[in-house]
Amino acid sequence: MPVIEISSLTYPGVEIFGTLTEAQLRNRLEPDKGIFIAESPKVIRVALDAGYEPLAFLCERKHIVGDAADIIGRCGDVPVYTGDRELLATLTGYVLTRGVLCAMRRPVARSVEEVCRETRRVVVIDGVVDTTNIGAIFRSAAALGMDAVLLTRNSCDPLNRRAVRVSMGSVFLVPWAWLDGSLNNLSKLGFRTAAMALTENSISIDDPVLNSEPKLAIVMGTEGDGLSCKTIAEADYIVRIPMSHGVDSLNVAAASAVAFWQLRTRG
Repeated sequence: MPVIEISSLTYPGVEIFGTLTEAQLRNRLEPDKGIFIAESPKVIRVALDAGYEPLAFLCERKHIVGDAADIIGRCGDVPVYTGDRELLATLTGYVLTRGVLCAMRRPVARSVEEVCRETRRVVVIDGVVDTTNIGAIFRSAAALGMDAVLLTRNSCDPLNRRAVRVSMGSVFLVPWAWLDGSLNNLSKLGFRTAAMALTENSISIDDPVLNSEPKLAIVMGTEGDGLSCKTIAEADYIVRIPMSHGVDSLNVAAASAVAFWQLRTRG
C-alpha cells in the first residue's frame, strides 16, 4: 500500500475528499467516472465485500495500522493519503468518522426492470431529500425484508456520504434504481402500489388485503408535505399507520420501518 504524507490542502489527488461537490463527485455528464465517499472502516468493509472498487483512502495515521489495517491491506496499490488530524479535518470540513474515508467508483446505474426482477416487496422513495432519512430508510429496507428500493429523481442520492454512513452500508446491500415516469408504470411489472398517506380513504396498515398481495410497492413521501395528490391518486391503496395520544404522523424514516415490518413477505 503506498502511504502518502500530505502537508497541503492542494496536494494532487486529495481534491476528491475536499473540494469536489456532491454533484461533481456524481459526474452526471460522465456517469462512468462518478465517485462516492464511504466513511468508517465498517461501512467501507461492507462496500468492499459487495464488490465496490476503491480508488483512494484518506486516513489518520493511527488507523493505518489500527482498525483500518485490514481494509487497506486488501486494496493492494490503492493510495492512502494521511497527515495531521487537523489538516485532514480542514480538507474535508469535518472530523473523520473512525479516522478513515475511501473514495470509490460509482456502480453502473441499474434499471427499474433489472432491480425489480423476481422481487415481491419494494419501496418507492418519493421526494425524500434529507440524507439521514435516506440512510435510515435503506437500513430498515435491508433489515426488514424489502427486495429493492426505487427513488424518484427529486430524492437524495443514496451514495451521498452521510446517507451511506447512516445506512451503515445498507445502500450496498439492497438493489436500487432511479424511478422515472408515473407510479402506474410499476403495474407493468406486476406490482400493486400502497401509498403511505393520511386521507379519508386510507386503510389501516394491518388490513389483510395488503399482505395478500403477491407483489407490493410501498410508497413513502417527503418529510414535510408527504405524497402529492397525483401520486396518491395513482396508488392502488392508500395506507395509514394507526396512531395514539393525538399524534398525527411519524417521521418518514420511522414510518418506513413500521411499514416494512408489517408489509414484509411472509412465508
